[in-house]
Amino acid sequence: MSELKLQGGSSGSSTYIIQGGAGDTNRTFTLPNVADTTISSIRDRRPENLLINGGMNVWQRATSQASISSTSTDGYLTADRWETYNNSLGTWTQSQSTDVPSGQGFGYSLKMDCTTADASPAAGDELVIIQKIEAQNLQHLLFGTSSAKSITLSFWVKSNKTGTYIINLVRTDVSNRHISKSYTISSADTWEKKEITFDGDTTNAIANDNGRGIDFNFYLAAGSNYTSGTLATSWEALTTANRAVGQVNLADSTSNEWYMTGCQLEVGDTATDFQFEPYETVLRKCQRYFWYGEISGAATADNDYNKNYMGNSFPVTMRDTPGITRVSGALVGHGGFNADETTRVTKDSVTVGWSGSNYRDIGAAGHQILKADAEL
Repeated sequence: MSELKLQGGSSGSSTYIIQGGAGDTNRTFTLPNVADTTISSIRDRRPENLLINGGMNVWQRATSQASISSTSTDGYLTADRWETYNNSLGTWTQSQSTDVPSGQGFGYSLKMDCTTADASPAAGDELVIIQKIEAQNLQHLLFGTSSAKSITLSFWVKSNKTGTYIINLVRTDVSNRHISKSYTISSADTWEKKEITFDGDTTNAIANDNGRGIDFNFYLAAGSNYTSGTLATSWEALTTANRAVGQVNLADSTSNEWYMTGCQLEVGDTATDFQFEPYETVLRKCQRYFWYGEISGAATADNDYNKNYMGNSFPVTMRDTPGITRVSGALVGHGGFNADETTRVTKDSVTVGWSGSNYRDIGAAGHQILKADAEL
């Protein structure tokens, strides 16, 4: 058996970084000031990615959505946890793409493709890709204290439209404070990695609850309401004109496309390699906010025998009591449903029912395909 001996410092603990291979994350270990410390007793300090589905692995809703042209057609559309907000700034198709940075280990990117241009946005128009982070997951940032921690965002991006793009962070839980930073796409049609550090906010703590903590807004285009001021490079009370100053107009041509993947947000002022997680781990994180699945089994009935019921637990506890949408379903021997009735919905489970004449077949096999939405 081989031995690896690491020389400690003259006093205190010593920190070492073990370089990972291509596509792997470096590992950092801290050796305490104790003689004969074994490596098995050292805690693995992998970076924590505060964003969910930054590698664009999970797509429960769809892998493509066309005709995104207004606030009536935007929202959570394809990749889980990534919301699209389009206030009448062009028409877009959003899709899962296999165009990814070479040799980095990513399978998919999020693609925005302009299908109807808007070269002259109205003042209030904006196009934004958003991830909203749950407040109770951000307590360790110590916002609202003199020890507020910086956070560093890293991601891969590609577009034919070069120029300045803006990322705007908004804290909606403390009367709307915000900060913005810019990045530049320098080379057309080339994957580039960006790293941006945001200072911690020493004003007002982040609420310790399941509401919105920080919204990360990736601007793609914006009207003058958002670009006519001075970019808010430090935390300040939300001033709309200071949110996206200098932002290019990605909507000015139907030739324009924008791709993003490998998004990671971590504590500190240094970006580390992307933290890859098993698919099932990312899926379960996403299912706290949205679940698409089937419940099936033997039906029960109410006392009047005019309604049948079927229920199931969600795979994880959802962020809040979800809204339920029925996609399809049937009870064997009775065909489809005459009417939807959703009852007894909690953060952990849902019982759904349907009604109609002579629905008395207790124990009949049935199923329903449901969507449960508890997004921020």
